[in-house]
Amino acid sequence: MSSGARVGWIGIGRMGYAMAERLAKSGADLTVWNRTRSKAEPLAARGAKVAASLPELAGCEIVFCMVSTWDDVKDVIDGPGGLLSDESRAPKLLIECSSISLEGSAELRALLAKRGVKLLAAPVSGNAKVIKAGRLSFVCSGPKDAYDKALPYLKMIAPAASYVGEGELSRIVKICHNVFLGVVTQSLAEITVLAQKAGVPRHAFLDFINQSVMGSIFSRYKTPAFVNLDFTVTFTPQLLRKDLDLGLDAARRYEVPMPLASLTRDVVQTLIGHGMSEQDFAQLLLLQAEASGMKLAPENVPISDGLS
Repeated sequence: MSSGARVGWIGIGRMGYAMAERLAKSGADLTVWNRTRSKAEPLAARGAKVAASLPELAGCEIVFCMVSTWDDVKDVIDGPGGLLSDESRAPKLLIECSSISLEGSAELRALLAKRGVKLLAAPVSGNAKVIKAGRLSFVCSGPKDAYDKALPYLKMIAPAASYVGEGELSRIVKICHNVFLGVVTQSLAEITVLAQKAGVPRHAFLDFINQSVMGSIFSRYKTPAFVNLDFTVTFTPQLLRKDLDLGLDAARRYEVPMPLASLTRDVVQTLIGHGMSEQDFAQLLLLQAEASGMKLAPENVPISDGLS
């Protein structure tokens, strides 16, 4: 099934690969680019074309961007050899999915406007496994007609897309989302350690939480990591720290006290300071156990993550 437009994709990391793969499998006319070409080449088997350079994507009507930081976004869009480096052509619409600041997003919007390119800010909730399970969600802001144009392609990737208004409003929504992610995970770590120290096995405690009104898709998804201590990375502590910092910066701008977010940011910094930065941020559980005088061991209990 193809909706007709030529679509470009910038960034084939963990998230970008899974998202672009769903577009390709849905029949989109897709051309992908990644700094390390070998990471993009497997998508050719799904029907995507692999671009040798970013300016090749400027001939596409719509281009998605999914990279790590604002510096990366600036580089791939407006840097030497970037998407806009060919003065003779540019896409009509950029759908920017990375987690960047409101200021960065506004700067990008102004930069694109000079070339007649509309920007739809479209950060996501989820990770590669969530994408493959068909549970990703977009939050979008920008011109409403840009959202309407993008929606068929967003729906190829994810079942849920929310339009929250003009400008950079989706960026603040994503920042709030990731602050909540950090605070909820730290809270879950604290109560799980408390229950275990009182004698309750982690798998039994989390089974109850997940079946209660307090359970969620997220608590179920993190239960295998908490029970069996498999911290294969889905989101690094450094990326969580970045988003907590963005949230606290926004809180200062809007004069909103965020004591829980501030404390959680300090705990995440402690996690990084302990050298626990190469695996998943769910290692907050191990830090909480250490602070409680406990050393955890895997319970080796088969646990569903609720996604598969």
